[in-house]
Amino acid sequence: MMNLTRPSLSIILFLFFILPINSTSALTKYNVLNFGAKPNGKTDTTKAFLMAWKAACASADSTIIYVPKGRYLLGSMAFQGGCKSPQIIFRIDGTLVAPQDYRVLGKSTDWLSFEGVNGVSILGGALDAKGPSLWACKASHSNCPSGATTLSFTNSKNIRIRSLLSLNSQMFHVVINGCENVDVQGVRIIAAGNSPNTDGIHVQLSKNVNIIKCSIKTGDDCISIGPGTKNLWIEQVTCGPGHGISIGSLAKDLKEEGVQNVTVRNTIFLGTQNGLRIKSWARPSTGFVQGVRFTDSLMRNVQNPIVIDQNYCPHNLNCPNQVSGIKIKDIIYEGIRGTSSTQVAIKFDCSPKNPCTGIKLQNVNLSYLNKPAQSFCSNVRGKALNFVRPESCL
Repeated sequence: MMNLTRPSLSIILFLFFILPINSTSALTKYNVLNFGAKPNGKTDTTKAFLMAWKAACASADSTIIYVPKGRYLLGSMAFQGGCKSPQIIFRIDGTLVAPQDYRVLGKSTDWLSFEGVNGVSILGGALDAKGPSLWACKASHSNCPSGATTLSFTNSKNIRIRSLLSLNSQMFHVVINGCENVDVQGVRIIAAGNSPNTDGIHVQLSKNVNIIKCSIKTGDDCISIGPGTKNLWIEQVTCGPGHGISIGSLAKDLKEEGVQNVTVRNTIFLGTQNGLRIKSWARPSTGFVQGVRFTDSLMRNVQNPIVIDQNYCPHNLNCPNQVSGIKIKDIIYEGIRGTSSTQVAIKFDCSPKNPCTGIKLQNVNLSYLNKPAQSFCSNVRGKALNFVRPESCL
């Protein structure tokens, strides 16, 4: 049974977010300028930010780290947990800027990482990772570093991200990994449509995550959902350019945790490669996807509006050519409407060993160039209810 009730938000945290900084008198405040940060975009202020974090972390009070207007040049930073402070709020009125030389960040896994923290909130600000030079390197097939994720939270709890702009990430923009109780609202993500591996928000091994009122323009999945994701709520998200909202890719490993209880509602896809996608490699796995509800989505010129692909193999390179062990069941598509840029608007290409079951289409209306579109079904069991166009193959 799916739980479709969105997790409630903390009233106290909400008040912190709507009050001006000088009104949060109950908080102990740390201004990064007082630790030597220079808002000129040229002086490396990494040490100052880490010193501000160390001070806030060591405080027994709830704290706020304030970043005034300006541009702050920062290298790779890891904000470690184990803090005495029960709550640390980063209030950013400026822009955090990565080094111009992509190799400085490119050799790191993350630019800004939070590890093992509890009660951390990020409010406002912009993160400019200077990704285009690395993308150009990769496009030229040179010997390039992989690149850094802009913002990551690992093994953390009670995280809030509000009104943040992530610009031109080298790799993923935001990663939520091994976390619990995460609320992301009003985030804007911007990267070129051809930027490689720049997923907007990636969630894995995490539970109780909300992603609400976000705008994502990027070169890969707008939101990617990895193994071990449970109780994920996505609402009022606009995606495009990008590769859509994807569960997977799965079956990367033989022993893999499942994805369950995911709700995606009131979303818009503009010229994306995919809309609502579930994808797995064709290889053995203990993983599964179950209890997913996609509802009220608008597609505008989307290549694959609805797709389950259990033979996922991008560019047909090094394909495993086996059979996917991922079990997919209880997936609902309701109120999906708009236009497909290809004739096959609904594609269910499931595993012959583990057919998709419990797939339901309800009130779906997708067209192709003002003409009827088509559906494709392989190894799938389910039903269509009420009006469904293109004609269902279930």
